[in-house]
Amino acid sequence: MADTEPFPLRRERWMNRAHARMAALSRPATAFTSQPEPKSLGRFARGRQICAGNFLFAGHLVEAPETAIWDLPQVSPAFDRALHGFSWLDDLAAVGDAAAATRARAWTHGWILRYGRGSGAGWTPDLTGQRLIRWINHAVMLLNGVDPGASRRFFRAMAQQTTFLARRWKAAPVGLPRFEALGGLIYAGLALTGRERYVPAACRALGRECAAQIDSGGGIPSRAPEELMEIFVLLAWTAGALRASDIDPADEHLAALDRIAPTLRALRHADGALARFHGGGRGAEGRLDQALAEAGVRGPKAEGDAMGYARLGYGRTSLILDAAPPPDEAHSADAHASTLAMELTSGRRPLIVNCGSGKSFGDKWRRAGRATPSHSTLAIDGYSSSRLGVTGLISGEKAELLTDAPRDVRIERRHTRRSTGLIAGHDGYRRTHGLTHVRQIHLSDDGRGIKGEDVLATIERSDERRFDAALDRTGLRGIPFRVRFHLHPDVDAELDLGGSAVSLVLKSGEVWVFRHTGAAEMLLEPSVYLEDGRLAPRATRQIVLSSAAVDYATRVSWTLAKAKDTPDAVRDLSREDLAALV
Repeated sequence: MADTEPFPLRRERWMNRAHARMAALSRPATAFTSQPEPKSLGRFARGRQICAGNFLFAGHLVEAPETAIWDLPQVSPAFDRALHGFSWLDDLAAVGDAAAATRARAWTHGWILRYGRGSGAGWTPDLTGQRLIRWINHAVMLLNGVDPGASRRFFRAMAQQTTFLARRWKAAPVGLPRFEALGGLIYAGLALTGRERYVPAACRALGRECAAQIDSGGGIPSRAPEELMEIFVLLAWTAGALRASDIDPADEHLAALDRIAPTLRALRHADGALARFHGGGRGAEGRLDQALAEAGVRGPKAEGDAMGYARLGYGRTSLILDAAPPPDEAHSADAHASTLAMELTSGRRPLIVNCGSGKSFGDKWRRAGRATPSHSTLAIDGYSSSRLGVTGLISGEKAELLTDAPRDVRIERRHTRRSTGLIAGHDGYRRTHGLTHVRQIHLSDDGRGIKGEDVLATIERSDERRFDAALDRTGLRGIPFRVRFHLHPDVDAELDLGGSAVSLVLKSGEVWVFRHTGAAEMLLEPSVYLEDGRLAPRATRQIVLSSAAVDYATRVSWTLAKAKDTPDAVRDLSREDLAALV
């Protein structure tokens, strides 16, 4: 490794490798005592791509037909981590034919021969946990037809990795990586002969992590909906595996499932997908539904705010707004400057979105995706509501953390006879410009119309002085700002009525019309939609309302409503494969 690599990272890598080699001396397992029913879901289309030699991981595509996965070039650390986590086994299992099974066996046994003595990028607690769960899930496919020597090596490798996890799970970063390490340890302890002794201590540790990391409202410090879903999935899987072995999960484990489930239900749009905030995506289709059924946690979604997000929903329409401060600095490696940003879905069709996380497309896209202009909210030109500043070491990698973020974020629910809504504000521009952003949104009780207003205003005398100074720097021309509404790529948008409205046509056939009032110019501009599993960002468009703050209060009002001839219910059966390469 380069000499510039931080010492803590070099030390952690050395400790992992040393413990991996010592674990190889442990007594090998010889068979399964039990085998949990496979839970991990793969994507058929992605499995077919892998079989064809198209390896798309972490935003990098390597085209290498008839090449073993471990002979691929080292494109990036994230690419290597994706390979060593073995999520691709789920995709090959989803294909399920002889060719896919042959590749799964050859590449898994190839990993044992090449990296089984402690080398390679895969010897971290979280990746080892991911890998063990998938080896156990797909053991029938991986052992079918192999010779006795390969079978013995397979069980020896699993025993070695289980011992490694028992020694190193505490080194996993707090959050999802630690849950992955403990989940893998419990799975392996339940499944392998001679490893049952690890289960009680691992269950107690998992209970402690649940109590420490899942707050009373069912949220996590990163405030990322997709990360919360992945933690819930792991907890549901391990609870099911423990019950199948007649072992009661820890009380804290079960209580965490009960707290998380209502929160996740509140963070889902009308199409069943998660809101895309703070580095998270929509979530793999069917994954959350399966976990909710597995956990057996019934009941409605959380009332009020869920993990700092406010949800409005009527009929076929759902709106989710980021209504809390960003994660604190220590948990902000993937956090976005998204305060008061919104997403809107109609039926099964996303309409207003945030650009999403660009981390799978490289550092430049990652930074761009985290900025306020990449979200559907107001941003003062040249500024985000939070700034990227301090560089820290998170999960063994350098990461830019959010600094100078809003800390006074307030929300109040507003109800009228025919609508429900909210008014929220944040102080992210108060230090730089003396301005507070206030956003008011109302959703009609039939789900067919949204009324919104964005205001930049001074609150106190000191704010007025700061605003006057900022205004002087512009030569009294005003402080320029823009209110953005990023559209999903499947939305067809056109300026209408002489530029005074934007018509938005969904694939379902629904038509929505966007209008505004106030001293603002409305334009349709290019935008991007960033989602994992694609080779490049998808081109899309955004509605932009441009104006300038020249007074102590400047407001822009807007409406979004279904066209009058759009029916209340639309038969919408078409589906897209989100894993398609573009």
